Amino acid sequence: MKIPFLDLKGQYNAIKPEIQKEINEVLDNTAYICGKKVKAFEEAFARKHDAKFFLGLSSGTDALHLAYWCLGIGIGNQICSGRLNPEPDEVIVPINTYIATVETVTIAGAKPVFVDQEEKSFNIDPWKLEEKITSRTKAIVVVHLYGQPADMDPILKIAKKHNLVVIEDCSQAHNAEYNGKKIGSFGKASTFSFYPGKNLGAYGEAGGVLTNDEELYQFMLRFRQHGAVVKYVHDIEGHNYRMEELQGAVLNVKLKHLDQWTEGRRRVAAKYNELLSGVPEVILPEEMSYAKHVYHLFEIRVKKREPLMVYLNEKGIDVGLHYPLPLHLQQAYNYLGYKEGDFPVAEKCCKEILSIPMFPEMTEEQIKYVCENIKLFYINR
Repeated sequence: MKIPFLDLKGQYNAIKPEIQKEINEVLDNTAYICGKKVKAFEEAFARKHDAKFFLGLSSGTDALHLAYWCLGIGIGNQICSGRLNPEPDEVIVPINTYIATVETVTIAGAKPVFVDQEEKSFNIDPWKLEEKITSRTKAIVVVHLYGQPADMDPILKIAKKHNLVVIEDCSQAHNAEYNGKKIGSFGKASTFSFYPGKNLGAYGEAGGVLTNDEELYQFMLRFRQHGAVVKYVHDIEGHNYRMEELQGAVLNVKLKHLDQWTEGRRRVAAKYNELLSGVPEVILPEEMSYAKHVYHLFEIRVKKREPLMVYLNEKGIDVGLHYPLPLHLQQAYNYLGYKEGDFPVAEKCCKEILSIPMFPEMTEEQIKYVCENIKLFYINR
């Protein structure tokens, strides 16, 4: 049996008539950038999160960069205040995340400061935050990793105590909830990626920023289009972060199916947990008491990971690693001066994590096949 890691073709075929109708309307109208389809998606996405404003953008990476700049972090400090910043702002970031969360901090002209993860949730450890705060700290970035919300209450309490901005990176957690409230509604700004493989994915690059702050929204709105709201009238210098109309059309269709797909992912996760619960060599992901996990990825922790990956691939099962090397050990961040042993929890987990197939259309037969082969691997060794 061949089991893909993610079945985007199956998802497309299920909604093909809806998608084609919307795409044809875009082509017939010949309006390709930030038109009516993007606006409709922005309004629908904001409503879904009980938020006032959502801005459709060109990618999740651009969403992070835009948020840092418009919140006055790094070079954004100079843009907002008109003064030079002789010492870089600092932004606290989780050690276990995709590099886009952090590279956009440095591109904005600030310095990333890493914090270790919790072992059970994989998210930033709130109890290790305060020791990293200095007089130059401006923000805490929270990533809801793999689809599980971070523990927001203690994070927000610490941020308030030290007068820090909280930014949520929600790129892997569309539709997740923290204590019954949608993620994206806790930070000053919350960024989303709609990369095709996400729980809510475009057919190309796309992203966005959610906020309840009207002043920030208006600033980001100008920044998105070269500092202008009225064409060719530029209040400030900005950039080009605009969302394509085709992506807005696709996302507006797919948003209507997100609840169903979320429950599909949770169904797959429940079956994995049931079938793998008795395998001592496998540590299953834990859904925290405060969280509604949406399982962008299903991460197990295993021994003999590399041989297991080879075995599963031989059996036709696609697997992945998210992420095999924590950021402080990446060559790109050598200049920060971190070393092996600085973040022991992340280093331990990164050596054990394995992403197994996860998509809402998975059949029970496919789930059983994956689990049976994991069990067989350990039985035969």
